[in-house]
Amino acid sequence: MKDFMQQHTILIVGCGDVGSKLGEQLLQQGHKVFGLRRNINQLPSGIQGISADLTQLDDLKAKLQNYQFDIIVYSAAASEHTPEGYQRAYVDGLNNTLNALVQKPSHLFFTSSSGVYHQNDSSWVDEESPCHPGTFSGQIMLQAEQAVQMAEIPSTVVRFTGIYGPGRNHLLNRVKRGDVAPKNPDQYSNRIHRDDCAGVLNHLINKVFNKEDIKALYLATDDTPATMYEVTHWMAKQMQTEIKTETASRRAGSKRCSNERLKESGYEFIYPGFKEGYTDLLEACPHAD
Repeated sequence: MKDFMQQHTILIVGCGDVGSKLGEQLLQQGHKVFGLRRNINQLPSGIQGISADLTQLDDLKAKLQNYQFDIIVYSAAASEHTPEGYQRAYVDGLNNTLNALVQKPSHLFFTSSSGVYHQNDSSWVDEESPCHPGTFSGQIMLQAEQAVQMAEIPSTVVRFTGIYGPGRNHLLNRVKRGDVAPKNPDQYSNRIHRDDCAGVLNHLINKVFNKEDIKALYLATDDTPATMYEVTHWMAKQMQTEIKTETASRRAGSKRCSNERLKESGYEFIYPGFKEGYTDLLEACPHAD
């Protein structure tokens, strides 16, 4: 049984969609949660906001000087899809945060991406698979992971695959327009629901609180890698959409991500596959836009 009697203090850096959901879960367990971001007006009730700029070390030092945190979850997002934007968000922001702390936390979590993998042959990848990303985003994310490893703090990197959930309707809207993926060439995709992203982090954080061993790296994805053809044609059937066009995704890569290590840790998925997750989304918002 998990012990929720002791209150811990958690800082979620870049407290956006996933971070806010995680914060709500931790609050329900009686912990004290802080969310650091530029604009704190949209943080959920109960999460204490810290307004700061991750790119400004002096600003971070001033804002964090009076705090001590048991856990830090670094979950920032790049504001622009450029090498400079990724460098600022994932490498510079992380280093600035760590340098601004008065006292090191007992554990650091860093949310990364399956974009660090280079495999494009529909093969299976896991935490032991080599990573030689050809994209700037994957290269910089891998650099950030290495910075985590060098931080001399007990740490865990969680590589999320494609995140979907409330408000993330791009694929649903595409299919609603009648555009689906072709059968050939095969393009395997991997995904995880926003609620499971938060659930995975919450699960691992509580293992730390309970003094259970956790790994330094987890690949977080649901049980069912599937081709874009399968996913989009299933969506079209659910929405009773007339298929008008077939367009291959511009997104590079075709691999199948394994969640075996994560499941061995004891995590149970809320949405084990895209059908369960998207069925809930369609019921909540049958006409995505």
